[in-house]
Amino acid sequence: IEVLFCFLCQLSYDLMKYNCFLFCYICSFLTADVGLQEILNEHKIHLKRQYERVTEGFGESTSGTLLNTIYTELYITDKQSEEVHTQHEVRQLETTSQTDTVHAPTIKCHKLFEVLPHLMRPIRVVLMNGIAGIGKTFSVQKFIVDWSEGLENQDINIVILLSFRELNLVKDERYSLLELLHVFYPTLQKVTTEKLTLCKLLFIFDGLDESRLSLEFTNRKIVSDITQTSSVNELVTNLIEGNLLPSALIWITTRPAAAYQIPPKCVDRVTEVRGFTDAQKEEYFRMRFSEKELSRVISHIKKSKNLNVMCKIPVFCWITATILEYILNTDQRRELPKTLTDMYSYFLLVQTKRNKHKCQKEHETSPQELTDADREVLLKLGKLAFENLKKRNIIFYQEDLEKCGLDVTEASVNSGVFTEIFKRQCGIFQKPVYSFVHLSIQEFLAAVYTFHCYTNRKTEVLKEVLGEEYNETSLDIFLSKVMEKSLQCKNGTLNLFVRFLHGLTLESNQRLLVGLLSQTENNPEVIQKIINNLKEMRRSQISPDRSINIFHCLIEMNDSSVFQEIQEFVKSETKLCEIHCSALAYMLQMSEEVLDELDLQKFNTSDEGRHRLIPAVSNCRKSVFTMQNSCFYNNIFDVFSCHRLKACHLSETHCEVVASALKSDNSNLVELDMTGNKLQDSGLNILSAGLSSPDCRLETLRLQRCSLSEISCDHLLPALQCNPSHLKHLDLSTNNLQDSGVEQLCVYLKTSDCRLETLRSDTMF
Repeated sequence: IEVLFCFLCQLSYDLMKYNCFLFCYICSFLTADVGLQEILNEHKIHLKRQYERVTEGFGESTSGTLLNTIYTELYITDKQSEEVHTQHEVRQLETTSQTDTVHAPTIKCHKLFEVLPHLMRPIRVVLMNGIAGIGKTFSVQKFIVDWSEGLENQDINIVILLSFRELNLVKDERYSLLELLHVFYPTLQKVTTEKLTLCKLLFIFDGLDESRLSLEFTNRKIVSDITQTSSVNELVTNLIEGNLLPSALIWITTRPAAAYQIPPKCVDRVTEVRGFTDAQKEEYFRMRFSEKELSRVISHIKKSKNLNVMCKIPVFCWITATILEYILNTDQRRELPKTLTDMYSYFLLVQTKRNKHKCQKEHETSPQELTDADREVLLKLGKLAFENLKKRNIIFYQEDLEKCGLDVTEASVNSGVFTEIFKRQCGIFQKPVYSFVHLSIQEFLAAVYTFHCYTNRKTEVLKEVLGEEYNETSLDIFLSKVMEKSLQCKNGTLNLFVRFLHGLTLESNQRLLVGLLSQTENNPEVIQKIINNLKEMRRSQISPDRSINIFHCLIEMNDSSVFQEIQEFVKSETKLCEIHCSALAYMLQMSEEVLDELDLQKFNTSDEGRHRLIPAVSNCRKSVFTMQNSCFYNNIFDVFSCHRLKACHLSETHCEVVASALKSDNSNLVELDMTGNKLQDSGLNILSAGLSSPDCRLETLRLQRCSLSEISCDHLLPALQCNPSHLKHLDLSTNNLQDSGVEQLCVYLKTSDCRLETLRSDTMF
């Protein structure tokens, strides 16, 4: 009897030698001699060496740190937020920042494939969502390291990590699955087809949002043999669908905007990485600062809603720690940066200084000492960032860099800052893949490059920014046009870019970047015009959620007048302008206190102003959009006890905001009155998507005089059937539902699932 490790069942160490075979007492598996086990052990060692060290932020500028020494547990929910992702990822982060952990149960990444109690079937395919830099790849690496060290998931024999950024390199090639594995993992070349099919495998596809493959799940070729030659697209889709190696486990990571590429029917579990909780943030910073410094750092972060929200992102915590360490070590009396533009301007300065200290052993330099090589490289990186931002490209290959005039070898030698903010990873065939340390750094450099082009009158670039012919204008007019352009941009792609662009108008940030921005604009009159333009901007056709970014631009310009003016409104009958409403909606949305009621008509403002308040619906219990005479209160929160949206001239765009609030897993909305709004059938169809969500807790819905026809019943009935447990009172009075529509609802009333206590309709009563 030999004591060995059974690679199939992982439960028994007692194996009987029988001629050239090993026999496991537990699973009765008969396998070839120890050769396969040696190959698998070698594979584990290879993965451990490859992923046990990480470079937090940096590319090739450091050999890395042991993952287990810096890893902080992440907040991962065992579900995905159902909100429609029509906003910039930072905005998505804001809307989930108040999530109640009771509503969203957490899960450890090593338990992703544990069978769920309420499901009878095993978990085969897991889709993990999360915004850029939130920790998806770190979670993958942690999983692999723990597995390779024998700590977790020892029932899995082989883990195969295939990142999409590396699969992109072979997207036009043809392989069998066996050949593809041998290409990516030479250590497995001795594993035969027969041995591979007997093993329990886990395939990890990391970074679906970086994929340049065409994943086709409808008109695709069926591939079921691991020796059958096919395109890489076909291999990936057939693995996910279970045609290839049907017993293999699949783990896909992606940013939310790309998740749609995987059909829901192929996925057994959806999880979402939501970054750090407040406790986890403190744990992270505790590893970087002394106790004395820690209290100042945490206090500073909590004072700024923007910084506090952004610190849910682990990479931003690293950026913050890098900046604050530098300031606290050089001049503790210096004011700490408050806005995002302040932070990233400091970050760029610190990285250039860090490089100088390494190369020249200097202890202090001024921003004017930015070398010509650094300046040239940063502007070329800015060009790369700018040209790929609207295309939503976040990974780059050699040819992408060459288009922007970047010589990687020359830049790495002459400009150390290149490797501080730009990551280089060598994939298969040693072909490098590049990316910025984080998407926000790409957005910041794109803004720096745009501002540089404006001050240097590079009209061709500015024409590309505006999408129209550029005639030389003052800075306030230029920024106003860029703001208009960003508001039209799908999914808020330019939101953070335009915030940075406004923040760069401040003299304080220009001083930090004076070596990079050779010519600056500091006219106080122009700055005031920019602020006034933002306050007066009116766009009735854009989403109220998108309007909040106008308010954020004012924050980046250190303009606090909006807050002061809102306080004046509370004390008087001063009319609120649209920017006040955007600011107020943001404040209410981010409030830790759940509002009892929001009545839009109690605000002395315009219709557009009321529309801009709609996002606050996500943080209140009762919403009634109703038309009444304006009245005034002694305290902001006295205004809110129910959400009235009645006769507020709501459009389909506004219905999307309300539906998104209903879908939110931290939704507290229980009563909604939309009486008198001409929603029509199309508007109710959008609203029904929110009603059908399992997270919707709505108990009372009033839709009187909403111009609904019998078609609305077709939309409403499936929503009621999907989520029957909460809605008790439904008022459809004074609509043209006709007998056919009402008959559908009557059939539903007779079902055992129906929980409705009151249904009002003129056709019935």
